[in-house]
Amino acid sequence: MINFGGQIRFLFFFLVFISFNSFGQNTHPLLADDAEVQRKWVDSVYAQMSLDEKIGQLFMVDVFSSASERELNRTRKLIKENKIGGLIFSKGGPKRQISIHNEFQELSDFPLLIGMDAEWGLSMRLDSTFALPWNMTLGAIKDNKLIESAGAAIGRHSKRMGVHINFAPVVDINTNPNNPIIGNRSFGEEKENVAEKSVAFMKGLHKAGVLSSAKHFPGHGDTDSDSHKTLPTISFSEERIKEVELYPYYDLIREGLSSVMVAHLNVPELEDRENLPSSLSKNIISDLLKDQMGFNGLIFTDALNMKGAADYQTTGEIDLAAFLAGNDILLMSKDVPKAIETFTNAYIKGTISEPRLAHSVKKILLAKYKVGLNDYKPVNPGYIYEELNTVKDSALFETLVENSLTLIKNNKAVVPVKNLEKKKIAYVNFGDADGSEFLAQMRKYAKVDWVSATTISALLKKLKEYNYVVIGFHKPDVNPWAGYKFSAREIEWIHEIA
Repeated sequence: MINFGGQIRFLFFFLVFISFNSFGQNTHPLLADDAEVQRKWVDSVYAQMSLDEKIGQLFMVDVFSSASERELNRTRKLIKENKIGGLIFSKGGPKRQISIHNEFQELSDFPLLIGMDAEWGLSMRLDSTFALPWNMTLGAIKDNKLIESAGAAIGRHSKRMGVHINFAPVVDINTNPNNPIIGNRSFGEEKENVAEKSVAFMKGLHKAGVLSSAKHFPGHGDTDSDSHKTLPTISFSEERIKEVELYPYYDLIREGLSSVMVAHLNVPELEDRENLPSSLSKNIISDLLKDQMGFNGLIFTDALNMKGAADYQTTGEIDLAAFLAGNDILLMSKDVPKAIETFTNAYIKGTISEPRLAHSVKKILLAKYKVGLNDYKPVNPGYIYEELNTVKDSALFETLVENSLTLIKNNKAVVPVKNLEKKKIAYVNFGDADGSEFLAQMRKYAKVDWVSATTISALLKKLKEYNYVVIGFHKPDVNPWAGYKFSAREIEWIHEIA
């Protein structure tokens, strides 16, 4: 590995194209405090690169730390032969990921940018790591400083694992309850609240020294299909999209957002070509996001192996189309060697110009310097489980949950229940998860009987002797996409009890 830690002298002029406007970013979000030194490092490294190495920087491939040696060998080959620029780690465990991370960084001639999906913490991808509440829970919290603390905690864990960019926050506005892929990953359905929470979360990540990435541009919140499986359509007017879906992005961009991930969506009002995914649309990426909205940070495609994109172009051509549309980093290409061959031919033919290639590669190098890859050090695996699961994390979790509790209705001022010693209280639980922990908490304050029956008539008979009935609805929290709805039978029983 080349050592980029020392002073480097050079005679090359720094080329990064920055567009500023009144709606965009006042300072470039990828510039470090020592921007002049950063520029010199970027120009020097770029000058050392061959064409293959420059093109390789545009690709970030996925790695499972739980993968077989055969699968890991494929990634080793991509690093050594195709000079890829980054990795996005997925499922596995902390110690094995650190081992693979250190090995792969050593294999690479240029330092690798490491990303992860850690929306609610590393536990989204890694076992034995900490999980904070999902965004929907955080969205109910009034104090945005707590959201910043959540982002900082996730950032701290990410940085400890050697992760440079967290593909978070999710800024989709959850206006469609039938959305199969966003749901609990969203801060909610009110655009102002989503924007405030997203900015606070982003600031927390940045304080921890981790880059942010808002997703899924231009907005995946109001769809009823999953872009992993098909191409969802956003059928709203351009005015509505700019007023609602894009609303959080303006605030995030103004506050220094590091990167944006572009979704695979069909947006007819923003792109004339029929069924062209937003991730391949110059109108949406270059004209809207970069020029009109003034975004200067990194632009990632969503995974190019997802059906929402992969069904609309041939292998290699889809990568080139995404790059020409304005993306900087191509995430999870289906065939990196084929794509690099396509890019090389396009460069030779003049389809890709040298300034266009320099624009993206130098932005990537800016990001690498900003996260410290100019002076790379291996990740230390010592005490990793203890440092990723601290008492401080548990205390933060409790504080977040406590502050998220929401009293939606309080007819007849039922809450708070007073004179508990005089009340006969029954607890009835619905859902498909155990409500025993909730019951145990109630029993710390009053005598509460757990009442159940196989028929509604039998249940109503048992409840006659009680003057308070508490109904609990409990669902498993294995993932944010788990079903949340009451069954028809449960709705009927609740009506009868009421």
